[in-house]
Amino acid sequence: MNHTQLRAFHAVAREGSFTRAAQAARLSQPNLSGQVKALEERYGVRLFERRGRGVEMTELGRRLYAVTDRLFALEGEAQALLAGSEALTIGHLRIAADNAIHAMPIMAELKRRHAGVALSLVIGNSDAVLARLSDYQADVGITARRPAEPRFHAVAYSRDRLIVFVPRAHALAQRRRLALRDLEGRDMVLREPGSVTRAVFERAIAGAGVRVGAIMDIDGREAVREAVASGLGIGVAFSREFVPDDRFVALDVPDAAFDVGEYVVCLEERLRLTAVRAFMHIAEQMAEKPGNRR
Repeated sequence: MNHTQLRAFHAVAREGSFTRAAQAARLSQPNLSGQVKALEERYGVRLFERRGRGVEMTELGRRLYAVTDRLFALEGEAQALLAGSEALTIGHLRIAADNAIHAMPIMAELKRRHAGVALSLVIGNSDAVLARLSDYQADVGITARRPAEPRFHAVAYSRDRLIVFVPRAHALAQRRRLALRDLEGRDMVLREPGSVTRAVFERAIAGAGVRVGAIMDIDGREAVREAVASGLGIGVAFSREFVPDDRFVALDVPDAAFDVGEYVVCLEERLRLTAVRAFMHIAEQMAEKPGNRR
């Protein structure tokens, strides 16, 4: 089996693009493409589906990537062992998070300790974060949804709580606190299905027997804020994610089951990667700080 061809496949699978993979590997794109094509032709298989400027792994490609990921992680460990150090001087760690607020402190500390590590961050809801980890499109994830599957390793990182917010001209804006019953019959603007924000809110009102009015589905936090500002309903957000804005009043709902944890997650098998272990270790250290808890 040709090691160079496997390396080329692994780079493209990791980056999701021949262009980005060539840049990361410091090779010409034709060279990289030729290596992948040669691997496919040698075994009579298709490892990628070309999608515009990017690529998507086939089922066989995903299975092969799981193997090459372990292979090259072990190779990296062997190199570190022979060099007598596990210092992170090169590498690219891909992070998926449900909010940049939770990710940035860990990223900053990792960069402070290991300046040579390249970092990338993708933001999505919790379902999307776990999907990226499962599909090897991210190395570590930060999410409010703790996965139950044993193949995931999770570190409890912080606690947060939902608040509701309304425009300053809203009838409820003069109050600083609400009872959950105060939302009875009120129109709501909620994140898309799959977001933990929505799941926690819907679970709380169902448990309390509260029936809200019409629900508008909005994809993304900023879009939710703009919809609330336009008077389309009451918004819901986690307190850490809520950015103060003169247009809104944030309201606590003390009697609601609005508390939730935030977790740093990776696949167990990816703990072999030195960069992943370093990220998880920093998360554990930062989680112990009182300022990280709610």
